[in-house]
Amino acid sequence: MKTNIPLDQKKTPSPKIHILGTRGVPAKHGGFETFAEKLSLYLANKGWDVSVYCQEDAHGKISEDEWNGVRRVHVPVLRPGAAGTVIFDWKSTCHALSEDGIFLTLGYNTAIFNVLQRIKGQTNIINMDGIEWRRDKWGAIAKTWFWLNERAGCWIGNHLVADHPQIKAHLATRVKENKITMIPYGGDEITEADASLLIPYGIEAGKYSVIIARPEPENSFLEMVRAFSRSPRNHKLVVLGNFAPESNLFHREVMDAASAEVVFPGAIYESAVVQALRFYSRFYLHGHRVGGTNPSLVEAMGAGCAVIAHDNHFNRWVAGPDAAYFKDESACTALFDRLLEDDQTVVRMKEASRARFYERFTWDQILREYEALLTQWYPTK
Repeated sequence: MKTNIPLDQKKTPSPKIHILGTRGVPAKHGGFETFAEKLSLYLANKGWDVSVYCQEDAHGKISEDEWNGVRRVHVPVLRPGAAGTVIFDWKSTCHALSEDGIFLTLGYNTAIFNVLQRIKGQTNIINMDGIEWRRDKWGAIAKTWFWLNERAGCWIGNHLVADHPQIKAHLATRVKENKITMIPYGGDEITEADASLLIPYGIEAGKYSVIIARPEPENSFLEMVRAFSRSPRNHKLVVLGNFAPESNLFHREVMDAASAEVVFPGAIYESAVVQALRFYSRFYLHGHRVGGTNPSLVEAMGAGCAVIAHDNHFNRWVAGPDAAYFKDESACTALFDRLLEDDQTVVRMKEASRARFYERFTWDQILREYEALLTQWYPTK
């Protein structure tokens, strides 16, 4: 016998979201993975049915498991590097065609694949990341690929997310401005850290400054290291990054330019160590010249770092007017000469970083904005 259930007692199915474009969760690699982890856990806790596509260095078939209430779709890929990423994106997109709900693609590097979702009628929000084709490290073929995929992402995505007002302005030259929502990255607030984690690196709290970035020319490594090394500082500069001077000419040039007060500990992935390096530094140096809201800069502000950054409209919007800025090596040298002895200004800079962080970059703000956007665009059929 069929029982009629009152409408107000029928259970509404959970909204479904599928996150593509990152290596997966939990985060192990960078800003997009950290964001995917934060957003997936947040939405799962809010009652969403969340799936995240995860790249696996393996062979075999696509498999699934659950992690903290999040469905993980494991996509095996044996090819390393950029080729492996392209294969992963292709396999993920093809698998997603059989799913329903809403889709969030992080990055546009293989946006041409998303045309399959548009043909299928799926709703796909694309976070357009930075202006990848402008980066110095890419050759002509790679730049052309990224330029074409940026265009494809603008046209194919149902809606776009820009992580910075200048990225939104750039995308608005391709599509109508009302197709773009600006939501930056978030960061964790760090109010304490374990100072003993500094000991293996031979540094003391407040007596060093730090650079945390990929060692690429566009990130101003050479200018910052040369500026610091021009004279004795009675201070150390800790330069994190995966340096390979034997095979990379630029890496060798940076290391050759360094004074004895510059420390190269390599790449460090333990979050507690990285947090301690930020928290106890005198300055966090940020040399990025291309991109939108950089996750590492936001994390430094969340740790209350005094910021010295390359002077461009991307960094100025994020770090605010009270950070210190340099245009070239000479200007960076002048900042070291002045600020390494100016404790009062450093205190003001640290306070300003925290104030700007609370104003715009807490995870609570960012994740609420994403949920509101996803809810607005959630398919009704």
